[in-house]
Amino acid sequence: MADEIERVYERTLILRCQAGDREAFGTLVARYGPRLRYYLRKLLGDPDRAEDALQDVWFGVFRGLPKLADPAAFPAWVYRIARDRAAREFRQPGRPVQSLSLEDVADADDRDFPSADAEAIHAALDQLAIEYREVLVLRFLEGMSCDTIARVTGCPAGTVRSRLHYAKRALRGVLTRETRR
Repeated sequence: MADEIERVYERTLILRCQAGDREAFGTLVARYGPRLRYYLRKLLGDPDRAEDALQDVWFGVFRGLPKLADPAAFPAWVYRIARDRAAREFRQPGRPVQSLSLEDVADADDRDFPSADAEAIHAALDQLAIEYREVLVLRFLEGMSCDTIARVTGCPAGTVRSRLHYAKRALRGVLTRETRR
């Protein structure tokens, strides 16, 4: 029941924004801002670049919101804007890309995550390939379904499920290596 009330409230906020209500837009920014900031930080790896990208995202949302046909599509739509903005950052020359080798993925097994605090998991995320980092953040921190993640990333839901599988294995591998140190 509470989830349904939350969805209705959010859709109402979006409709108010589309009608020009700046206070409603401020509320959306307050609701999504910290989560989008984290998402962009994990994609870009640099807090300053993430802040700049976040400002561009909100500008794009403000401009595009009146054209959004389905208020229920807002979460996937706003994350798609953020993802596209991060992709523009990667196209800039000299941008280093962090990655995890296939050997690291192969060494991880399917056990449950070792008991690690949130800080260790967040730090371990930074060591993963961007595709893995992205699906883990969207699935486990944002609570998005595979279908919604597919809309954000622009790839089939089966690919999302596959990336999630390998991302969890890779994350386990990183966490296991870190606990051995």
